[in-house]
Amino acid sequence: MLAHLSIRNYLLVESVELDFAPGLTVLTGETGAGKSILIDALALALGDRAEGGVVRQGAARAEIAAEFALDRLPQLVAWLDAAGFAADEGTLILRRVIDAGGRSRAFINGSAATLAQLKEAADFLLDIHGQHAHHALLRQQAQREVLDAYAGAQQQAETVAAAWRAWQAARQRRLDAAAHGQARQIEREGLTLVVEELRALGDDLGRWGEIQAEHARLAHVTTLLEGSQALIDGLDESEAAVSSRLGELRARLDAMLAVDDGLTDVAALLDAASADVAEAVHALRRYASHLSLDPERLAELDRRLADMHRLARKQRVQPEALAGLLEQFEARLAALAASDDLEALQAAEDAAQAQYQSQARALSAQRRKAAAALSKQVTAAMHELALAGGQLDVQLHPASEPRAHGLEDVAFLVASHPGLPPGPLAKVASGGELSRISLAIQTALSGVAGVPTLIFDEVDVGIGGSVAEAVGRRLARLGERRQVLVITHLPQVAARGTQHLRVSKQASGGVVSSNIEVLDEAARVEEIARMLGGLRITATTRQHAAEMLAG
Repeated sequence: MLAHLSIRNYLLVESVELDFAPGLTVLTGETGAGKSILIDALALALGDRAEGGVVRQGAARAEIAAEFALDRLPQLVAWLDAAGFAADEGTLILRRVIDAGGRSRAFINGSAATLAQLKEAADFLLDIHGQHAHHALLRQQAQREVLDAYAGAQQQAETVAAAWRAWQAARQRRLDAAAHGQARQIEREGLTLVVEELRALGDDLGRWGEIQAEHARLAHVTTLLEGSQALIDGLDESEAAVSSRLGELRARLDAMLAVDDGLTDVAALLDAASADVAEAVHALRRYASHLSLDPERLAELDRRLADMHRLARKQRVQPEALAGLLEQFEARLAALAASDDLEALQAAEDAAQAQYQSQARALSAQRRKAAAALSKQVTAAMHELALAGGQLDVQLHPASEPRAHGLEDVAFLVASHPGLPPGPLAKVASGGELSRISLAIQTALSGVAGVPTLIFDEVDVGIGGSVAEAVGRRLARLGERRQVLVITHLPQVAARGTQHLRVSKQASGGVVSSNIEVLDEAARVEEIARMLGGLRITATTRQHAAEMLAG
């Protein structure tokens, strides 16, 4: 549940720290005081898009942090662990910082996070029902999504949509094969010729570097032989060879050693030099023995290199890329061959269609079962919300053709009074009735949703009197099972709260600020009295407010 909310320099709020309790929390205040600021700020902490205009005038940045208790949320704890966000002693802190230029940063338990990660975490935590949410119910798509949510069938609906896309893709591949067979045949013939040319090079395609090195050696073999012999002569075979000179110098050193044995180290160095020269001469002779003039091999390598250069120019690639190009062309030929197999393509399409039908029928079964239950539950709630005799009928009609959303269309038909035939929600329900039906549906969904916190942003607009009392009772009962936060202008709803927050607007030095405070019992009486009586609060109004709170 939501445990704490910190808001700094957001719109009209300079600084607010709020602790939240379980049950029903109500948020009230005069029109224009900024009651929705709290919800809007919370939505930013949960990953909504931000703009620089939300930063309080004169401040460099806005910061919102929401702390949640992770009791009975093992799936979220597992998600945090998998994503690398350690849960700190059973709490989760989502924080958002927005600078005046509109750039923002997001954090989960102190670690940098993406907005997508904030939203993913938020899906485990709460639902926000905005004050215009009931208008969305007029759309057929929204009605279908409500039914799927009530049925717990969102995952199955996604599976059906994926199966439908796979079916359509398979169908399109078959249609493309039938319509563009001639073009693909021309492409196949051209690719086949190129592949045959490349395959004719054999292993040479992958030995470009080796062939170049061997060609360079053979092309310069005379220079290499002459150089090797010159080195051997200079080191060992000529009259002034290095090995002879080292021998003479070693004899001279021996005579000196007879006089002074301090030259022993120098003698060792000369011996080492003589050994190195002898080893070098041996290596040069071995190298030269492997060099030979081979004009036929050189001509063969010339031909191979010429063939590779020619094909590389033809395909507009470097010679070393020819091997990869052959793999690419072979894969394309295989794909073209598969595309021309119309029987195989038809079989793949039939299999994809059968998979879609199987998944769609499973979804239809879930929807049929849930439609009856949802109709019954919302109808009962409508009676409680002063729509006695009204009913909601969730109907499923076969779609004209299979769709991504399944085999049927969903329609919410409603009768707001007894004796009236059910009709489309958009044509039958008035504004106030639509608001109450929306609340009934939302609370029905809340009974099956897994999130621990529900927020209602003025969904009670357009109602009053006994209907408002019924709404208050229903929200209070919902608060016994979940944490519920309601922004309301109705005293009948506000009186049902277990916690009461008030938003007020203040002006100081030409700067307007919104302040949010937790009300004690005495302050609650005054606030409920204000909601009942407006600016003029009498003793009778206060007594009425106290009675409402006591009841």
